[in-house]
Amino acid sequence: MGQVLSLLICGTAGSCQYLADAGVETPMLQSFLNYALLLLTYTLALCTHKGDASFLKVLRTKWWKYLVMGLADVEANYTVVKAYQFTTLTSIQLLDCFVIPVLMVLSWIFLKTRYRPVHFVAVMVCLVGVGAMVGADIISGRDQGSTSDVVLGDGLVLLSSVLYAVSNLCQEHTVKNLSRVEFLGMMGLFGTLISGVQLAALEINAVKAIKWDLYICMLFAVYALCMYALYSFMPVVVKLTSATAVNLSLLTADLFSLFCGLLLFNYKFSVLYIISFVIIMMGFIMFNAIPTYSALHGAAAQEAADPRPDHASDRLLAADGDARRTETGEAFTFL
Repeated sequence: MGQVLSLLICGTAGSCQYLADAGVETPMLQSFLNYALLLLTYTLALCTHKGDASFLKVLRTKWWKYLVMGLADVEANYTVVKAYQFTTLTSIQLLDCFVIPVLMVLSWIFLKTRYRPVHFVAVMVCLVGVGAMVGADIISGRDQGSTSDVVLGDGLVLLSSVLYAVSNLCQEHTVKNLSRVEFLGMMGLFGTLISGVQLAALEINAVKAIKWDLYICMLFAVYALCMYALYSFMPVVVKLTSATAVNLSLLTADLFSLFCGLLLFNYKFSVLYIISFVIIMMGFIMFNAIPTYSALHGAAAQEAADPRPDHASDRLLAADGDARRTETGEAFTFL
């Protein structure tokens, strides 16, 4: 299922490339269309809920949490697209992986997720696969992008990785403890508001300059539908695994885009692409072969199910001591 998400990202990348070739560069408009679709489906569905899960109750009690989550998601999408104007594709592919260690740290702190040594080894294996992919890009002459301000561009990529990590962390917490409809409904609401304001402030002239025809409309539709399917399906995979595991599986999205580019954009083929795909998949399988665990749940389960007799005797002695103290207290009260 993670590879289905990668294919959807490949669809968004392909439609973006065709839009760029047609002279259309409106990343905020494209994001706005996706959030608007979420608003029209999941937010309206959330409005039908009753009780504590009702739309008004959720909005009244958790509005600021979803505002932060929506802001992180919108700006993560915007900053990574903006980075292409200042740095190279190679830098973006390498630094974009920064989302994985940031997400692992945030999960460790806030979700109390605990990783075993094999998980860290699996992440390193996946990053080796990314290195092989970047090496293939350099050999094939695909080091596209700009070098006008590399420091600024690299900083934007790192910022987008942190924002993606925050958004994905909130997503994992929400879909595992609350509901997928609530997450997507509130993401649609706040994402539409934030991206709409940013669209009006930054891209209104670019939107006016678009020469609309059936071809351009089809490209916008393909992008919006792929993003809508990605946002709708990703919480399902996150609930079954984790946000970290999903991001590891998404490392193959660039490879699927490259394979499409071989057919559509005449990219040069390199056997390193196949090798990098195999390495990333090996790391992903290693990561999911042994599940992570929660420190909170693990401690509670261990305390509840601890069969050791010394612990049982300790509990009996503690109970006996409490009884004696109670009897003494009653005697003092009587006196």
